[in-house]
Amino acid sequence: MVEALQPQHRIFVAIDTTDLGRAVELSSGLKGLVGGLKIGKEFFTAHGPEGVHRVIENGMPLFLDLKFHDIPNTVAGAIKASLQLDPFMVNVHASGGRRMMVAAKEAIDADHKSQHPLLIAVTVLTSMAREDLTELGLDVDPLQQVLRLAKLTKSSGLDGVVCSAKEVVALRGTVGDDFKLIVPGIRPTWASADDQRRILTPKDAVALGADYLVIGRPITGHDDPVHAAKLIADELISA
Repeated sequence: MVEALQPQHRIFVAIDTTDLGRAVELSSGLKGLVGGLKIGKEFFTAHGPEGVHRVIENGMPLFLDLKFHDIPNTVAGAIKASLQLDPFMVNVHASGGRRMMVAAKEAIDADHKSQHPLLIAVTVLTSMAREDLTELGLDVDPLQQVLRLAKLTKSSGLDGVVCSAKEVVALRGTVGDDFKLIVPGIRPTWASADDQRRILTPKDAVALGADYLVIGRPITGHDDPVHAAKLIADELISA
């Protein structure tokens, strides 16, 4: 397991592509420069577990970002199946509720491996603003909903949550220092914001207390992904 000790180990690169060859190329080039790879629904839907095996066969740690959200028994089964990929981290949607999250945690605890993956929950997607929540019938500020779901996640026995960097300070005050905070929507000053609304730079996110940073297009969309990863690692060192 990779510990978030060295600056580069905080970085999980989002492999958001359906191009298997490109994903394998990125994995090979970034090995040793980042903490691991985040593989989500786009790639997984196109290539399934076999494709994931191809990408991580060089030993890169895996954040399996499938955001499971279903009835408790179904999510528990999905989590159990995902353990065959030996992920470093897997996630569910906190809005699935306590019983669903507890079932997911129990599926991991029942596994006989010496080291279990981190089980984290998604609270409010970083692309969502208050007007988006209002359309869903939740007339609350995104931060209020994040804190509510994070407390539910912790009390359900999970290891952490995905959150916006701008929510880190409030979350630390609510769930403490041992609860993992995984932060997407990270953009260096030289990169485009793209479709993320609540973003900070890598340096600022770590300074606020983020444990792991999920970074996609600033690295994968760069003309030289290896150079981009090194730039971000250097920024984290300066933090």
